[in-house]
Amino acid sequence: MKDYYKLLGVDRNATQDEIKKAFRQLALKYHPDRNQGDKVLEEKFKEVNEAYACLGDPEKRAHYDRYGTSEGLGAGAGFGGFGAGGATFGDIFEDIFDDFFGSFGGSKRARATKGADLRYNLNITIEEAAFGAERSLKIPRWQSCDVCSGTGAEPGKPPVTCPQCKGTGHIRFQQGFFSVSKTCNKCQGTGRIITNPCHNCNGNGKVKVQREISVKIPAGVDNGSRLRLSGEGDFGSYGGPPGDLYVVLTVDEHPFFKRDGMDIYCEVPISFPKAVFGGEIEVPTLDGSAKLKIPASTQSGKTFHLKGKGIPRLGSHHRGDQIVGVYIDVPKKLTPRQKELLEEFAEIGGEVSDESKGFKNKLKDLFSM
Repeated sequence: MKDYYKLLGVDRNATQDEIKKAFRQLALKYHPDRNQGDKVLEEKFKEVNEAYACLGDPEKRAHYDRYGTSEGLGAGAGFGGFGAGGATFGDIFEDIFDDFFGSFGGSKRARATKGADLRYNLNITIEEAAFGAERSLKIPRWQSCDVCSGTGAEPGKPPVTCPQCKGTGHIRFQQGFFSVSKTCNKCQGTGRIITNPCHNCNGNGKVKVQREISVKIPAGVDNGSRLRLSGEGDFGSYGGPPGDLYVVLTVDEHPFFKRDGMDIYCEVPISFPKAVFGGEIEVPTLDGSAKLKIPASTQSGKTFHLKGKGIPRLGSHHRGDQIVGVYIDVPKKLTPRQKELLEEFAEIGGEVSDESKGFKNKLKDLFSM
């Protein structure tokens, strides 16, 4: 009596997957298509095939384990295994790939496909970036045809089974040792043919529309921030879900504020007396205006921080600062009295009032050192 386990090189406690794997390896090794004219290997292939025909079937395997024989079950090439004159090398090869990829050489049916994702570029102001906003967008996209409900066929005239692939969505042909399956070119893998296309979508099952949607911009976004709106992309194919819409934000430049992360910068002028004696000024902020205290003897270029007047952290109530730089605003026109007072001020400080003469003397002093 033949020992089927020994023929396949597996233990008696081997799982069905281990038995199947061992058979595939031996079948590929001994198959007549690979060893034409070699009678010895052909005989080995028949034995391996016979062993798998028994052990590959749980019921027949149980009978064999109990009685030590396959008699009464139609053992051998005749009971459901790969017969010597039946399975081709391509059948075995394709069977291996089917486990991993579903079908060797192409899909058996057109699969449900998610619709395409869409991108919309949206410009917003720095105020909208700081405090959030709600904007209405008009998005052109594909959506399911309302007339045919996405089938592509005229209502009351459903698609018919594809005559070429008989509804399977794929056709098979022999190529050398291999049996190759590929998508049916007549029905594009759907298994159906639309004989009466929908008058509204011309058989596409989808139509181009412009959909108006509302998008909420959260506080704290920045250049390049992306908002994902699930299901607002293009219509999916063959029952697949719609794609997503990605709104990509660009924050417009502001004429007064400059942003750096959560902080914003600005520059404001102060008068010479204010810089000397100090005082209080009003500064524009994103929230309106705020008062800023200027200490005495403030130099041009000095910066001050207004706490919590910057940009919020995304998803948080914490805000950055507004950094205010001051510069002394030199008046372009002076009254005679103002000029007189400034000249007196310059003399007291030991400065020459004649700007041209003073500058030349300073250069002379510099190069004579």
